[in-house]
Amino acid sequence: MEFYKALNYWVFGGFDGVKTPYELIDFVKEQGLDGAELTVGDALKIDITEAECKKIRDYAAAKSIGLRSLATGFYWGKSLGTDDEAVRAEALEFTRKYLQIANWIGAEVILAVPGATCVKWDPSVPVVPYKTVWNKSIESLKELLPLAEKLNVTIALENVWNRFLLSPMEWKLYLDQFDSPNIGIYFDMANGLIYAPAEDFVSILGKRIKAIHIKNWTGEDSGGGLHGFGDDIAVGEVNFPALLDELKKLNYSGPISAEMIPFCRLPDLVLPDHELAVATAKRVKEILG
Repeated sequence: MEFYKALNYWVFGGFDGVKTPYELIDFVKEQGLDGAELTVGDALKIDITEAECKKIRDYAAAKSIGLRSLATGFYWGKSLGTDDEAVRAEALEFTRKYLQIANWIGAEVILAVPGATCVKWDPSVPVVPYKTVWNKSIESLKELLPLAEKLNVTIALENVWNRFLLSPMEWKLYLDQFDSPNIGIYFDMANGLIYAPAEDFVSILGKRIKAIHIKNWTGEDSGGGLHGFGDDIAVGEVNFPALLDELKKLNYSGPISAEMIPFCRLPDLVLPDHELAVATAKRVKEILG
């Protein structure tokens, strides 16, 4: 089977938003990939207009490049799972705009983070009890789901190092509370390795997986920081034959986007951004076919 192969904007353009969506679309076309994962907050501003989204969508379509998923780093600072109601209101308002942008640009999935009990690399973010994040994130997502359903966009919650929803069984229990096809997991195969093999997440979560980030992790930092992600997707603990076997059993046809982001290797980047993007695109094609 053929997998849809995409590249996340951060691999190509970093976090400053200087490179345009059009440049990423051109780049992934040159590299022989199927799609581009644009990011809201840098590649796309939150106040982008419908007309500009349509222009980007049409440009990508003319190049036969998909824009199936969007990502953002917004939720680390503004959580859907906080008991600070002013902050939660900001997160809800952002997500409503984010869903609308996805609808305008033609994306089927948005990456979201349900909340965090602790953001290890940012001590300014308050520690929140697990039970609070559980209850408040569910409340937030139930409020957002009617809009997601109306706009025909799926909210895919990423497994990240947020010390919340750790194992695939926790994810299954959490997601099964929602009676909607418009919510699921945005499965990051490297982020999950600290808790379980990537193929276990796929075999347990199945159709709940709505989008995938492909990267790797060597496991030398088990403290939940931003280390161990390297410059080469092929190097690390992901058992790609076993993982791809599970995805084929699932007949997975959703987006698979490389997210080897420069942020993971600051301050010592091994490769310049453009070089990293070229090398990553090459590895994605080698691994996924």
